[in-house]
Amino acid sequence: MAASTPDTAPAAPAAKRDRTHYLYIAVIVAVAIGIAVGLIAPDFAVELKPIGTGFVNLIKMMISPIIFCTIVLGIGSVRKAAKVGAVGGIALAYFTVMSMVALGIGLVVGNILEPGTGLAVTDAVKDAGHAQIDAEAKDTTEFLLGIIPKTFVSAFTEGEVLQTLLIALLVGFALQAMGSVGQPILRGVEHIQRLVFRVLAMVMWAAPVGAFGAMAAVVGSAGVDALKSLAVLMLGFYVTCFLFVFIVLGTLLRVVAGLNILTLFRYLSREFLLILSTSSSESALPRVIAKMEHLGVSKPVVGITIPTGYSFNLDGTMIYMTMASLFVADAMGTPMAVSEQIPLLLFLFVASKGAAGVTGAGLATLAGGLQSHKPALVDGIGLIVGIDRFMSEARALTNFAGNSVATVLIGTWTKEIDRERVDQVLAGHIPFDEKTLLDTGDDVPVDVPEQGGEKELAKA
Repeated sequence: MAASTPDTAPAAPAAKRDRTHYLYIAVIVAVAIGIAVGLIAPDFAVELKPIGTGFVNLIKMMISPIIFCTIVLGIGSVRKAAKVGAVGGIALAYFTVMSMVALGIGLVVGNILEPGTGLAVTDAVKDAGHAQIDAEAKDTTEFLLGIIPKTFVSAFTEGEVLQTLLIALLVGFALQAMGSVGQPILRGVEHIQRLVFRVLAMVMWAAPVGAFGAMAAVVGSAGVDALKSLAVLMLGFYVTCFLFVFIVLGTLLRVVAGLNILTLFRYLSREFLLILSTSSSESALPRVIAKMEHLGVSKPVVGITIPTGYSFNLDGTMIYMTMASLFVADAMGTPMAVSEQIPLLLFLFVASKGAAGVTGAGLATLAGGLQSHKPALVDGIGLIVGIDRFMSEARALTNFAGNSVATVLIGTWTKEIDRERVDQVLAGHIPFDEKTLLDTGDDVPVDVPEQGGEKELAKA
């Protein structure tokens, strides 16, 4: 008995770890092959774009039901509605402050590098720039009204994250007010959540194919020449995002939560790899919700912070807006003074909220913002079209890092985080079940706790 216990205990976790380990090794290999195909046969590689798009769409179709179930379970099990309001208020205040910090950092680096100086703007470049103005981009008023869905179920059918968030909040508060009568509904929602996560786990096995198609198309469409001529802007942007994540966010995480940002990122390494291979932070949204709950952050904090952050906490996009605007102004031979830069960037800060959910939102929002605030600069947008997809990877990675850190910080500020569990999870003592995207073992409750059970949820 004593001799057999050590042999049998680690066997099951090892098998699970091996299967998912091979999956993500396959993703890395697929990315490498995609880069090679993009360089060797660029025309063929561009035609592979639908493969990557199809995989991202498979992930996106799971986002609305996962957000709905997560928020309903979290809010419906909390005794006081004021607690949910406090989480939302702290989250929005934090998002605003960090967006301004990101804008400021991009402003400083952009003025130091001046990467657009000396580039020529041809008629073809001008046409490419004007083509990026999205006729469907919304202004702030339309964006706010667009949060309200046309019908109760249209939020799910149209894939609007903030509409789903609104419906989930209303349902969660309604179940909260129903008390014990609403418990059977909560248990039903929990079972639906498990089903959705199981479907997502099945979809994830298509990740290598999606990563290959997406990366091949990116490399094939950009080409080596575009990368060389705009290397300064790309490298400057990547370095700026790196400094923001590891100095600003890393310091905040250490001071507020006492955690090492590298340890947190190691826990989220597979999500970062997924984003890198698809250039979309949305592809990791369902997984980060599951992993943050597994980490020990309560369901209300996770359910409100992450979906809201995906529209309002766009640190990477803010840095991109700043550096790209300065780059275009320099390339056009009309560099802006600081007194001109600040109003433009504040305008783009607001405009970015109105473009949440728009495909290619970074470039489309930049073009639309310049068209409204400084039309003469739109001609220069075409200069960065070729490398925008590569920059979108840094945007997505930075946005994801910002939302992950924000979830831990807000959980700490609201005392809705189980620190003992966090330490155990980050140390690898409580593994994340990659097969079901749910906690391993018996520490996932079958029944939803009665009202006032937010502490149990935090521990779960």
